Amino acid sequence: MNALVTTFDYIGQSWLANNGSTALYHVMPATITFLQACLVLWSSLAPWAISSPLRRAGDCPGYKASNFKRTDSGITADLTLAGSGCNIHGQDLEDLRFLAEYQTDSRLHVIIYDKDEQVYQVPDFVVPRPEGSTSAEDSLLDVSIEEQPFSFTVTRKGNNEAIFTTKGSPIIFETQYWRLRTSLPSDPSLYGLGEHTDSLRLPTSKYVRTLWARDAGAVPLNSNLYGAHPVYYEHRSENTHGVLLLNSNGMDIKINNDDGQYLEYNVIGGVIDLYFLAGPSPFDVARQYSEISLKPAMMPYWGFGFHQCRFGYSSVDEVAAVVANYSAAGIPLETMWTDIDYMDQYKVFTLGENFPLDKMRNLVDRLHANNQHYIVMVDPAVAFQDYDAFNNGKAADIFLKNVDGSIYKGRVWPGVTAFPDWFHENAQSYWNYEFKTFFDPEKGVDIDALWIDMNEPSNFCEWPCENPQESQEDTDIVEVRKRNRRQKEPKRGLPGRNLIDPSYKIQNSIGSLSNKTARTDLIHQGGWTEYDTHNLYGTMMSKTSHDSMLNRRPGKRPMVITRSTFLGAGSYVGHWLGDNVSAWDQYITSIRHLLQFVSFFQVPMVGADVCGFLSDTTENLCARWTVLGAFYPFYRNHNVAGAISQEAYRWPSVADAARKAIDIRYRLLDYIYTAMHRQTVDGTPMLAPVWFHYPTDSSTLAIQTQYFYGPSLLVSPVTDKDSKSVTIYLPNDLFYDLFTLTPIDSLGSQVVFEDVAFTDIPVHIKGGSIIPARVNSAMTTTAVRSEDFELLVAPGRDGKATGTLYLDDGESLEQDGTSEIRFTFDGETLKADGSFDFSTKVRIQSVTILGEGGAKNPIDFSLLVPTNELQYSILQA
Repeated sequence: MNALVTTFDYIGQSWLANNGSTALYHVMPATITFLQACLVLWSSLAPWAISSPLRRAGDCPGYKASNFKRTDSGITADLTLAGSGCNIHGQDLEDLRFLAEYQTDSRLHVIIYDKDEQVYQVPDFVVPRPEGSTSAEDSLLDVSIEEQPFSFTVTRKGNNEAIFTTKGSPIIFETQYWRLRTSLPSDPSLYGLGEHTDSLRLPTSKYVRTLWARDAGAVPLNSNLYGAHPVYYEHRSENTHGVLLLNSNGMDIKINNDDGQYLEYNVIGGVIDLYFLAGPSPFDVARQYSEISLKPAMMPYWGFGFHQCRFGYSSVDEVAAVVANYSAAGIPLETMWTDIDYMDQYKVFTLGENFPLDKMRNLVDRLHANNQHYIVMVDPAVAFQDYDAFNNGKAADIFLKNVDGSIYKGRVWPGVTAFPDWFHENAQSYWNYEFKTFFDPEKGVDIDALWIDMNEPSNFCEWPCENPQESQEDTDIVEVRKRNRRQKEPKRGLPGRNLIDPSYKIQNSIGSLSNKTARTDLIHQGGWTEYDTHNLYGTMMSKTSHDSMLNRRPGKRPMVITRSTFLGAGSYVGHWLGDNVSAWDQYITSIRHLLQFVSFFQVPMVGADVCGFLSDTTENLCARWTVLGAFYPFYRNHNVAGAISQEAYRWPSVADAARKAIDIRYRLLDYIYTAMHRQTVDGTPMLAPVWFHYPTDSSTLAIQTQYFYGPSLLVSPVTDKDSKSVTIYLPNDLFYDLFTLTPIDSLGSQVVFEDVAFTDIPVHIKGGSIIPARVNSAMTTTAVRSEDFELLVAPGRDGKATGTLYLDDGESLEQDGTSEIRFTFDGETLKADGSFDFSTKVRIQSVTILGEGGAKNPIDFSLLVPTNELQYSILQA
């Protein structure tokens, strides 16, 4: 939330939009003399003039393979440097190992690592490695190598197409840099490699995607953002495959066509650890990726309600007034949030004078009495002051340390701060204690879920951050404990590296690796360096926080919303898309930003700040965004202190939009809850780009303003500022308007919708679907759960349709009973089968069969859901 000082990132991106542009930290004054300019130029060029020229990467010798062995389940080989080292960004490693493993019929693992296994690898306790072994004969993929110069190629057996090959480009593997390039077809369809706000289908020329987590206010284009997800999906003709690099070091991934089309990894540490996913459909790739990332965490039912927050609520009374205003306006509010305003001078685990405990407890009690919920923010940085949270952390020795054993100090919201070391053996118990006491249900602030921020980690102090306290007097409360030097243990990283200023400079948008974050030469407990594990910090905090929430409420699903993420984060937390801007382009950008996480990265509980966070929103923008947000998994209005208020009741049109959007969202809540449940079971994305459903339609490959909400609903928002019309693409299929139920039999064409009110959004049902919906909405999700169901049956061109419904108690980790119902319609008979073990009194009240006349053959009947089978014959009119 370091957004108050970063709005310029967004404003300035129009003239810094070329990817790879770096900020100009020093501007030459207009009065500089020509002689001074020459001296400045000479000083910058002198080091190059007196040093030996570097060799081009393409001229490096690469490696040669020996001791090649092929087994039924894989390949091993020894790799030896094939000539004198290039030493471009460090010393070339002489001896490497190559291992290829057929782990499943659709997953191939290839790793290239150092002979002595000293080079850093992502710890298994952060990202558990998938296991498995199958025969090469049963695999959809094949891997082959050439011994000298060494290269490897991964081929899809079905069409003998190389999906990844390093031929023609030498592998470079040095102490602090490695490079690997694969050739690609011309104009490839590539997706993923986040976190970013660039186009959904990635650019293919002069594009650099840098992965280095940073506090990225205004979520600018062409920039590294809060998280790191080094996986890409590539679609070719009829097949899709995925490639994951399991590496947490900083990197530049370059996509270019200046030497043939290629994708190139430039990484400042770690090993070459690749997973190839065969697909062949995009949904298959997503499911296969979920076997590595782990399945996402199921969220509580109430978490899909409407949430309200703001940075700048000045008191608990103001927060309570917002809750009351929503009620008075007749707008359902499920959860009220409070930003860091509730804290005493922004110190975590404290309450400020305007948020006294008695009033906070009264607020939470009233919310709970109305079946509403409450959430607050907790940052990782702990104020370096004499108070319980700091003193407890110091006593537990869990803060990051400098080389001399003193606590490392940065500067965040409360001023000088210390940062927890999530690798520390005491970190979990420390966090558990702070949560259990501060959020105690009987004596503290009884939150229902958690919001964590600033966990890249963010540090307001610019490198080299020699004086984080600025004008503050130093404190004498520090007890220096010597941090044990790194032990020489496997996979911790090579000694002697420059952990602050490596030779290869990734294109971090704010310069130095250590700028505005924790310095990268810090050593975590266990010997891991911040240089290698920086991108893990947010996800490790996420897991710790998830477990602390579970510790205080055993048996209930924790809901934690985080900012910084890495591979696997979705198995613990959801993600909000950061400090966006109240602007029309970012309203649209939110869609592709959202789809990255849900569809590619297996982090499904995601949403942007509705109406925008930074700057002032407008009535029309807020109305449109409020409607679009109803089709995010995570739905929250949030804005910054100093901007105009933007709660949904502030304008009549926005209030109308909210009431209408929340009504349809809540009626469809079980439909999307069912979709999320499926993603947590098998990895099928609950939201998906249009091309996932129509991969052979080339017109869908670049669509990034329409998407599928659940398996059946195509959402197509109005995209232009203050406009009431939108042109959308409907693939070659039968669709039905969700609101009018009118069919549209499209041959794959553009369709124009006019007079789309600011309270509306075009949504279409994909033919062949059955949509379970509640008959009525309600003011809370608890009340929604008491409403009966209706079924919308939307037959496909073949006259058939299917759908599913999942029911449980909405919050328990272990369920006493669940219902998983499958509905099928064959044109004449509607049937329901599956499991019916969740006890409920709600009924399927009506069924509507859609057809050429819209709502055709409406059928009214009552049926208890927990029955063994529903069968109803449709009488022809």
